[in-house]
Amino acid sequence: MGGVESHLYQLSQRLIQRGHKVIIITHSYGNRTGIRYLTNGLKVYYVPHMVIYSEATLPTIYGFFPIFRNIVLREKIDIVHGHQAFSSLCHEAILHARTMGMKACFTDHSLFGFADASSILTNKLLKFSLSDIDHVICVSHTSKENTVLRAALNPRIVSVIPNAVVASQFKPDPGAQDQNSITIVVASRLVYRKGMDLLVAAIPRICQNHAKVRFIIGGDGPKRIDLEQMREKYLLHDRIELLGPVMQHEVKNVLTKGQIFLNTSLTEAFCIGIVEAACCGLLVVSTKVGGVPEVLPRHMIIFAKPEEDDLVNAVSKAIKMIRLKEVVPTKFHDEIKEMYSWVNVACRTEKVYDTIWQMKTPPLMERLRRYYGCGVWAGKIFCVLVAIDYLIWMFLEWVAPREDIEIAPAFPYQKYRKMCQMAEKDEDDN
Repeated sequence: MGGVESHLYQLSQRLIQRGHKVIIITHSYGNRTGIRYLTNGLKVYYVPHMVIYSEATLPTIYGFFPIFRNIVLREKIDIVHGHQAFSSLCHEAILHARTMGMKACFTDHSLFGFADASSILTNKLLKFSLSDIDHVICVSHTSKENTVLRAALNPRIVSVIPNAVVASQFKPDPGAQDQNSITIVVASRLVYRKGMDLLVAAIPRICQNHAKVRFIIGGDGPKRIDLEQMREKYLLHDRIELLGPVMQHEVKNVLTKGQIFLNTSLTEAFCIGIVEAACCGLLVVSTKVGGVPEVLPRHMIIFAKPEEDDLVNAVSKAIKMIRLKEVVPTKFHDEIKEMYSWVNVACRTEKVYDTIWQMKTPPLMERLRRYYGCGVWAGKIFCVLVAIDYLIWMFLEWVAPREDIEIAPAFPYQKYRKMCQMAEKDEDDN
């Protein structure tokens, strides 16, 4: 599970604990379709949508509207909160929510460029979606600057709320480490954006320079074949362990096996992985890109340029610090526990919700005016798309009146908590 999914789950749990009703709408994953309940009654709708590439769904613009409308009316939703610029479901949900007169906000978790074709198309799509948004949240100040420029936003409607970590789930465990060697842990999706080519080039040199260093690499992706070929070429089977996909509850067990955490990302808005690693007491070595310099204090992290030579030198410096015992894992953990809290993130997100709840919903003509300013040709196309979306909404209101949609009962969270507390008390008494 990646950083965005972890963010969604943890934020939802804290909002539920603060008395809000939260549901998550996402696409189906294999046979996982329909409705599932997670911890504390968090309801997740797995919508049967076609996945075209890397868990991204086929954009339909209007195909998602009928089921989306049905869900938000059944659940009596007031605010729609979209996540991730690459999610077509997110963009469609924001468009439909605004057409239905609902409040909407958006959290951007990534950084994008301005020159390549992918970035240009994504930025234009983002400008379309955020032209009629109530508020935007970014996970770092670097991400805020990037999003404001890409979507031509007013900085006043953009807030910075970082990710966090559940410190109690990431405690140092010195007994899990191999005392005869220094273990470097890599936990990430094995894709180009995460700097896997850089990692493939650096590992053989690090192993050559340091005889008692081994690597544990957790994660899966298209670049895994490159890592396997590198291991075969340099005969490093005894020093490189490829774990493949790692379940979320097993991440802590992987991290505590190492003394150093290596992050080679080429672009990163925040990187929740280095916070989890530091919380487990690992010294972090990371490329100095995006919002990474904002995340950890300087004594917890060693920066490197996204270049092979500089990365090897940074890892060598970290190995020296570990050998001299300059790193105190428990101190790292205590500092991270004070710095990052999901309760704090939920409180700040709640303030954003309170702010947008007080805002007036713009009429259709004002929405069209906002979209018209997106470009000479794009503005006109966007206006047509929004007008069609409005007509579809009117058609759905006629064909399936909201009065005929059955309201879903809310999960009895308070009763559930009392039952859990009573069960815990009985266990303690026994």
